Amino acid sequence: MSKKKISCIRLLADEVQIRQCKEELREVGAELESVAAALNLAGNAVRLKILYLLKREEEMCPCDLSDVLNMTVPAISQHLRKLKDGGLVENKKIGQTVFYALSRKEKKLLDHVFNQIESSKKIAYEK
Repeated sequence: MSKKKISCIRLLADEVQIRQCKEELREVGAELESVAAALNLAGNAVRLKILYLLKREEEMCPCDLSDVLNMTVPAISQHLRKLKDGGLVENKKIGQTVFYALSRKEKKLLDHVFNQIESSKKIAYEK
């Protein structure tokens, strides 16, 4: 089965639109890169679950996350390190225990993602 090559059939380019779009991308470039990096980290199912749990519970320690996700503490810690290095979570130490929470900087972005998931869950439940 041969694949058809799709090509543009545009006769005239809208130079103004192209220039405006390029300028807009230059203006928001850093923000787009930041969002892309955050979504890339959250693209791993385990890390997305960790982020979701931190949103719901506000803060958790690696041991609790380990119990909930049925994973070893070292495996959870590795995911948390990546999330922390990426700026998605922050931590605080109380005694011997380290608690993780969503970073204030990325909380708004993640709230939008998780609110969408919760809305979808509600719609599915209502059916």
